[in-house]
Amino acid sequence: MSIKNLNPYLMFNGTAGRAIKLYESALGAKAEGLMRYGDIPGNTPAPENRDLIIHAALRIGPGLVMVSDSTPDRPVPQESNTEVCLGFDDVADMTRVFEALAAGGAVTMPLQDTFWGAKFGTLTDAFGIRWMFNCDIKKA
Repeated sequence: MSIKNLNPYLMFNGTAGRAIKLYESALGAKAEGLMRYGDIPGNTPAPENRDLIIHAALRIGPGLVMVSDSTPDRPVPQESNTEVCLGFDDVADMTRVFEALAAGGAVTMPLQDTFWGAKFGTLTDAFGIRWMFNCDIKKA
């Protein structure tokens, strides 16, 4: 098979820049290749669209998530059947990140011990992105 990687692409309705700042702060993400609609050669977007993000790649741990704003004439739905799952190896670190992403959002399942031997929880962040958190608990 010729697929070399799989990257989720998170779409926002004008809030991608603020979401990137949250993910940099909460997840230690590193933004790469950030481009705005106003950066497109030969393109003159409406003034209110110039600073919208047309593309950015966020390095989060070993993973890569791509981010973009939709233009106001093509809004993206806030609900979907997709969640971004973060796997941790440290419960304290996971708890810190969970609390940081929950700020301004909604916890749908608090972090808790599970039958599969992990601490697990889910939330929707302030930008409508749904996240799953999982940390396997070492058995003594």
